[in-house]
Amino acid sequence: MIFGRIKSLDAILATAEKKSLTRSLGAFQLTMLGIGAVIGTGIFVLTAEAAQKAGPGMMLSFVIAGFVCAVAALCYAEMAAMVPVSGSAYTYSYAVMGELIAWMVGWALILEYAVAAGAVSVGWSGYVVGLLENALGIDIPDLLVRGPYDGGLVNLPAMGIAGLVTWLLVIGTKESAAVNAVLVAIKVTALTLFVVLAVPVINMENFTPFSPLGFAGVSAAAASIFFAYVGFDAVSTAAEETKNPQRNMPIGLIGSLGICTIFYILVAAGVIGSVGAQPVAGPEGQILAPGSIELSQQCAALASAGKEAVVCSKEALAWTLREIGWPQIGNLIGLAAGLALPSVILMMMFGQTRIFFVMSRDGLLPAVFSKVHPRFHTPHVITILTGIFVALFAAFFPVGKLADISNSGTLFAFAAVSIAVLMLRRTDPSRKRPFRTPAIMITAPIAVAGCLYLFWSLGVETKLMFVGWAVIGLIVYFAYSYKRSHVGRGLNEVHETDADIPPQPVPPIT
Repeated sequence: MIFGRIKSLDAILATAEKKSLTRSLGAFQLTMLGIGAVIGTGIFVLTAEAAQKAGPGMMLSFVIAGFVCAVAALCYAEMAAMVPVSGSAYTYSYAVMGELIAWMVGWALILEYAVAAGAVSVGWSGYVVGLLENALGIDIPDLLVRGPYDGGLVNLPAMGIAGLVTWLLVIGTKESAAVNAVLVAIKVTALTLFVVLAVPVINMENFTPFSPLGFAGVSAAAASIFFAYVGFDAVSTAAEETKNPQRNMPIGLIGSLGICTIFYILVAAGVIGSVGAQPVAGPEGQILAPGSIELSQQCAALASAGKEAVVCSKEALAWTLREIGWPQIGNLIGLAAGLALPSVILMMMFGQTRIFFVMSRDGLLPAVFSKVHPRFHTPHVITILTGIFVALFAAFFPVGKLADISNSGTLFAFAAVSIAVLMLRRTDPSRKRPFRTPAIMITAPIAVAGCLYLFWSLGVETKLMFVGWAVIGLIVYFAYSYKRSHVGRGLNEVHETDADIPPQPVPPIT
């Protein structure tokens, strides 16, 4: 029976016991870890996308997405504390709901990590190209810096940064904690500076109408903005290193998400109030879909008439500051994004290779995927393969579409973990839990419902792509993985070497 193929939780936990870490993190450290992990890519690159979907109502979208993240994170934390090993949601699902669900979760995580890395690459390209054009006066043809949906041919800078990060992962360059801390400081400082300069010049008339597309638009923007919170699970997975996790984990999770939500709302208010953020309409007054060729054409028409809009910008925050009279500070924002975002791409691709590696070690993917380079001691085959796909995503798709596709995979994985936590409470109530999700019978269903709500709020095209990806995953599973699964063949062991990939760069806080 497929659903009966459960990976032994005792074997997994035996590995975890060998890796026990010192409990040293308090509530403050967890909160700071969460802020560093969450603040970053989404707010830099998705503000324009959210404005086109919800207008000023995107401020409410940040609250909705943050709430869903909070309840999902509380469920995630219990599982992460109980099963602190590699594989993330894939491993948790394997231990509770069986191999088929675990395979689908792992397959969905490909969307979360690889496609997200493509989205960040496109976001990085927008800011760096804007910086070169405005600070140095270099005119770069749109054909070479935008994909087909954005009125170009190929996004070469996005391809380039994806290729560079792939090379760094293959050679195993280790990013120091000090450098990582500096990158986090750069991002937080840049956003703080934006708030300080943009909020004082807010014009309240720009907030009317607040929700031009109704609550459906707010929901759609929340589904996209969810991308801005990805990274919060860094707090959940630190449960094993937390002092008094039952008290400190909720404080760290809710505290960091709360602070980030307030930060995001202030940034959104600064954009909306200073330059306006109403959706761009077509020639006949129809609201155009974000990431569409029609929107790109309308934005080009507005630019020709000298009437640019923030929803048309590929570097919304830097563009806003230039519009309100701070061109040099706008360039600094672009520089900050250019310096900090590559570390996020590295983290996303690192996570992707780790999931692939663990699935390969379980026999669900070909053994070549877990092949280790003799010199660099990194899983170079799967790293290069991942890098190729990330570069192709970044070259031809706009950031909004990539973020939405990534969110579909993330929401599926988080919903699966929330269900797994609830199931394990019933099937194995006596299992040691360093952290227990508060009010699990309420929190877990709300987390599942929240994930389903945001998934349903994604565009029809995105949902169809997710379904198509899931169908492909099922075909691969039954054609290849089912017969070669180690659990299916009775090889139900987890060794220390099976649980982790070889020495690799430490994934940076985003």
